[in-house]
Amino acid sequence: MSSSHYTHGSSEAEQQRLTALNRRLNEGCLHAAQLVAGERVVDFGAGLGQYSRLMARATGVAVLGLERSPEQIAEARHQAEADGETTLLEMRQADVLDPPFRDDEHGGFDVAHARFVLEHIPDPLRVVRNMARAVRPGGRVILSDDDYDSLRLWPEPPGFQPVWTAYQRTYDRHGNDPIVGRRLVQLLHQAGLLPRRSTLVFFGGCAGDPDFGEVVRNIASIVEEAIDDIVATGLARAAVTAALDALIAWSKEPDSAVWFGMSWAEGIRPA
Repeated sequence: MSSSHYTHGSSEAEQQRLTALNRRLNEGCLHAAQLVAGERVVDFGAGLGQYSRLMARATGVAVLGLERSPEQIAEARHQAEADGETTLLEMRQADVLDPPFRDDEHGGFDVAHARFVLEHIPDPLRVVRNMARAVRPGGRVILSDDDYDSLRLWPEPPGFQPVWTAYQRTYDRHGNDPIVGRRLVQLLHQAGLLPRRSTLVFFGGCAGDPDFGEVVRNIASIVEEAIDDIVATGLARAAVTAALDALIAWSKEPDSAVWFGMSWAEGIRPA
């Protein structure tokens, strides 16, 4: 049986990174999703549930969030309670490879959603097939995920590109796919769905953007959390730390820019 390996873990620092990333991405993802009032949504790999709750506000129906990590579930419930939105989200501990749906839930959802999930699983098609079974005929499956090879920083910070390439190799070593984003439409098709739309949700930025520091911190945090795995690929630790220092210094230059988009695709379950 395939198992998942989540590179980033569930530490407090990682939860803070995810919270900041949600703030930057959620509105763009919601715009792409075109949710309709009354739709019932299941969120595969719901994480901290922030986007799950945003989808619930859009539909007026509580979202079922599936999440493996008890730490993430606890923080998701804490944040929902702090925001007075506990009625918008049901968090259920679950492995997306074998979701624990009740009999009345199979084929009972209008939308199944997964974001930043497939990149951490050696058999992403199995997850998409589970999502296809979760929605009714005519229901939608929405996938959004990374293609790390598409990241462009310009002018290039000294020494950063070899570190980023090594980071992608850490995915390979666990049997995962760092460029799964470009495969989303293919995965929908292979799962028996009818691909309908694909796009990019941009989350780069440039010097002068008030949120540019947050964009760069997200990239730096990704590398810092995976540094042991990166070093295991053969890159010297000193080279990684030097590249991170160069990245932070680079981000303060007036012409620095990050070009990066999250791949997004939608498929329909045939009637």
